[in-house]
Amino acid sequence: MGCDRNCGLITGAVIGAVLAVLGGILMPVGDMIIQKTIKKEVVLEEGTIAFKNWVKTGTEVYRQFWIFDVQNPQEVAVNSSKIKLMQRGPYTYRVRYLAKENITHDSENHTVSFVQPHGAIFEPSLSVGTENDTFTVLNLAVAAAAHLYENPFVQVVLNSLIKKSKSSMFQTRTLKELLWGYKDPFLSLVPYPVPTTVGVFYPYNNTVDGVYQVFTGKDNISKVAIINTYKGKKNLSYWSGYCDMVNGTDAASFPPFVEKTRVLQFFSSDICRSVYAVFGADVNLKGIPVYRFVLPSKAFASPLQNPDNHCFCTEKIVSKNCTLYGVLNIAKCKDGRPVYISLPHFLHASPEILESFEGLNPNEEEHSTYLDVEPITGFTLQFAKRLQVNILVKPSRKIEALKSLKRNYIVPILWLNETGTIGDEKAKMFRKQVTGKISLLGLVEMVLLSVGVVMFVAFMISYCACRAKKVK
Repeated sequence: MGCDRNCGLITGAVIGAVLAVLGGILMPVGDMIIQKTIKKEVVLEEGTIAFKNWVKTGTEVYRQFWIFDVQNPQEVAVNSSKIKLMQRGPYTYRVRYLAKENITHDSENHTVSFVQPHGAIFEPSLSVGTENDTFTVLNLAVAAAAHLYENPFVQVVLNSLIKKSKSSMFQTRTLKELLWGYKDPFLSLVPYPVPTTVGVFYPYNNTVDGVYQVFTGKDNISKVAIINTYKGKKNLSYWSGYCDMVNGTDAASFPPFVEKTRVLQFFSSDICRSVYAVFGADVNLKGIPVYRFVLPSKAFASPLQNPDNHCFCTEKIVSKNCTLYGVLNIAKCKDGRPVYISLPHFLHASPEILESFEGLNPNEEEHSTYLDVEPITGFTLQFAKRLQVNILVKPSRKIEALKSLKRNYIVPILWLNETGTIGDEKAKMFRKQVTGKISLLGLVEMVLLSVGVVMFVAFMISYCACRAKKVK
C-alpha cells in the first residue's frame, strides 16, 4: 500500500515536471511560431495582409484644416502692428482613399515601386462651414514675389503690376481657392511666362506623389516598407544625401517587433524630409495594446540644438544666425517660395516668433504629432499628423504694399491635422487574428508552466512528508 502511494506521488511529480517542461518548451516554440507568421504576413508581396492594406488603406483618413483669419490687415500693412489672428475650423476633407498605382516589383533587389495618387473630398458634416467661406489671409503672390526677386529694378516693375492689379499685402479668398488654387490677378499681368495659379496645396487633386521605391522585407524583415529611393519633389535632390532627408517608412507601418527604445523614422513629402518619433506611452486602442510614439520638440530645433536641421538654415538674417527654433525653411523644395513649416500655433518655437501675433495658443495635447503602433506587427493603427504652413513676408522699399513693414513676419496661413484610426470591424478582426492568438498562446504557455510547477512541488512535498512519516 505504501509503495503504491509513493509510486503515485512520484508519478504525479513526474507529470507536473513534464507539464512544466512542456510549458517551458512551448514558450520559445510559440515565440518562433508567432515570429514566423508575422514575418510572413508583413512582407509586401501578393497575398499577405500587409500588402493588401498597403495597396489601399482600409482606414478612413481625414485632413482637417484650421485657417488663420487676419483681423487687422490695415493696421499691419500701415503700422507694422502685431497680427491679430482668429482660428476658424475645422474644415474636413477625406484623403488617401485612392489605391497606389504603377506598382512594380523587383524580385532581385526585393523592392517595390509605386506612385500615390492624390485626391481630396470635402466632408460638409465634419466641417464648420462650406468651401465658399471666406478668409482674410496673406497675399501669397505678393509676399513670394518680394522674396524671389530682390533686385530693386525688378521690384519697381513688380510694384507697378501689383498696383495695377489692385493687390495688397492681404487678400480675401474662399477656402477652396486658398487650399486648391486660384488665378492670381497680379501674376496674370506679368509679361513673361510664370505660373499664374496660386494655392497652398496647388496642384493636388489628380496629381501623384512619387515615384517611391520601398523594400518588401522578403530577404530582410527589418527593412520592410523602408524607403529606398524617392523621386518626387524636383528640388529634393538638393538635400538628399547631403542631409540624409529620405529615410524610414511612410509611417503607415514599420518593421515588426517594435521595442520602446526604437526610434521610428518616417518620410513626409509635405515637408520634404524625414523626421522621427520616440516612445511616449502605452495606449489601449479598441482592445489592442499599442505604443504611442510622439514627434519630439528636437525635430524642429535650431541647428545648434539639432545638427540634423542644419540644411534648413539657408540664410542668417531671418533665422538670427541659425538660432531660431520651431520653424523649418523648406523653400528649396517649394521653388524658392518662402514657405516655413512648424507645429500648429508655433508649438515648441522661439518665443520671439509668437511675439508678432495675437490669438495663438500652443498646447501639446491639440498640436503634437503622434503614431499609435502595434508592436508585434509594426502596423500604425492610429495617427495624428499636425503641421502648420507659414509664409515669410519681409519689408520692401520698392513694393508699396510692403513698404511700411518694420520687421519680418513668419505669417501662419493654416494648420492641418491628418488623422486616421482603425475601424471597429478591422479592430475586431485584428484582435482575432493577431493579438487574440498571441494572448491565447501566451495563456496556454503560462497555464502549463504554472500547473506543472504547482503539481511538481505539491507531489514532492507529499512524497517527502510520506517518507518522513514512514521513517518515524
